[in-house]
Amino acid sequence: MDSTPRRKSGLNLPSGMNETSLRLETFSSSSSFRAVTCVSSPRAISSLSSPSKTSSCSDRFIPCRSSSRLHTFGLIEKGSPVKEGGDEAYARLLKSELFGSDFGSFSSASGQGGLSSPNKNMLRFKTDHSGPNSPYSPSILGNGCRVSSESSTPPKPPRKVPKKPHKVLDAPSLQDDFYLNLVDWSSQNVLAVGLGTCVYLWTASNSKVTRLCDLGHNDSVCSVQWTREGSYISVGTHEGQVQVWDGTQCKRVRTMGGHQTRTGVLAWNSRTLASGSRDRHILQHDLRISSDYVSKLVGHKSEVCGLKWSQDDRELASGGNDNQLLVWNQHSQLPILKLTEHTAAVKAIAWSPHQSGLLVSGGGTADRCIRFWNTTNGHQLNHVDTGSQVCNLAWSKNVNELVSTHGYSQNQIMVWKYPSLSKVATLVWSQFASAVSCHVS
Repeated sequence: MDSTPRRKSGLNLPSGMNETSLRLETFSSSSSFRAVTCVSSPRAISSLSSPSKTSSCSDRFIPCRSSSRLHTFGLIEKGSPVKEGGDEAYARLLKSELFGSDFGSFSSASGQGGLSSPNKNMLRFKTDHSGPNSPYSPSILGNGCRVSSESSTPPKPPRKVPKKPHKVLDAPSLQDDFYLNLVDWSSQNVLAVGLGTCVYLWTASNSKVTRLCDLGHNDSVCSVQWTREGSYISVGTHEGQVQVWDGTQCKRVRTMGGHQTRTGVLAWNSRTLASGSRDRHILQHDLRISSDYVSKLVGHKSEVCGLKWSQDDRELASGGNDNQLLVWNQHSQLPILKLTEHTAAVKAIAWSPHQSGLLVSGGGTADRCIRFWNTTNGHQLNHVDTGSQVCNLAWSKNVNELVSTHGYSQNQIMVWKYPSLSKVATLVWSQFASAVSCHVS
C-alpha cells in the first residue's frame, strides 16, 4: 500500500456526494503530468454509459435549472434511440438525469414530449399549460398566434355629415360677383363679411355682430382677409386701396395704395400682405415700411382673382381671369411656374398642409375641374370634373380631405378624400332651402 498521506480535497462537492464517492486516479504518460478526475456514484454512471467506460466531469459550475421552465421545451437529439424506434424509458431517464426529476415527471405526465416530433430543431418551444391563462395567450387571442383583422381593427362606422346648416346669417347687400372674396374666417373664430360699403364681424362663440368699418358712398368692399393670428384684418376696396384694421379695437391701422382699380383678393403670410387687382398686378406690402408696397409682380393678362401663400411662406400661387395659375417665389419678379391646363378663370387655390409642394386649384364655369399639382416639377397629378363652377377650396388640417364650394349650375358643397378623390359628402342647395326660408320668415 502506498504510505503517502492523502491531502484533503479542495473541491466544492455537490449535494448528495461526499469524499468517499470520489476516486482519485493517477495516470502516467510520456509528458509526465497528472490528471485528477471526478467520478460520480456507480449507480448514476451505469444508467448513462457502458460498464467498461468511466464518465468524467469537470469542476465547472452548473446552475440550478429548477426555475428555468425547461419542461416547456422538447429535447430532440439527432440520431437518438427514440427517433430510431428505441426505448422510450431511456429517453425519459435521460431527461431526468440531465434536467432533474421534475422535468422527467412532467414529460411522462403530459405524454406528448418533443422527442417524437419530426421537427429538426434541437429545442422546440411548447405552450405552457401549467400557469394561469394570460390575456395574451393564444387561447385568448385566437387560433395560435394568428389574430383576425376583424377583431383587432373593427370597421369604422361611416362619418355622418350634417345635412342642414348650423347657422344661417342675414347678408343684405352681398355682391353676387364670382371674382370677389368677401368672406373670411379667422383663427379666433370670428367671421368677417363684406356687405356693400361695410365690413361686419360675427363672433361664433356668442353670435355677437360688430360693424368694423364703413367705406362711404363712393367706395365698396371687394375683399377681406384675416392675418394668421386673427388679430388684424385687411380690406380691399373698389378704389384700389388696401386698408388694415385692428379687429379687436375696430380701429384702422394703415391705408396703402398702388392699384389702379378694385382689389379683389388678398393673402397674408407671416410678414407681408399680397394683393391682387383688376389692373392685372400683384403688389406685396410690408407694414414695417412706410412705402405703399415693396414689390410688384407682373405676369397675368387679366384680373387677378386668386392668391394663396404656401405653408412655409416660400411660394405664392396666383390665379387670374386669363385661365392661368402662376407660382412665384421670393427671389424673382417672374413666375417660376405657369400652369395653363384650366379653361376658365382660376379663383379657388389651396396649398396642402399634409404634403409639401402639393397645390390644388379650381376653374370657373367653362372648366369646372379641380386640378392637383406638384409644384416641384410642375406636373399635374390628377384632376376631377365637379360639374359646377369651383368657387373656393380648403384643406382639412387634421385629415387628408378637401372641401370645395361651387356656384353655377348645381351650387353644391363637396367633401373629397385625397388621393383617392372619393366623395365623402355632397350637400346641395335644396337641402338648405327650407332652413333659409324659415329663417327669413
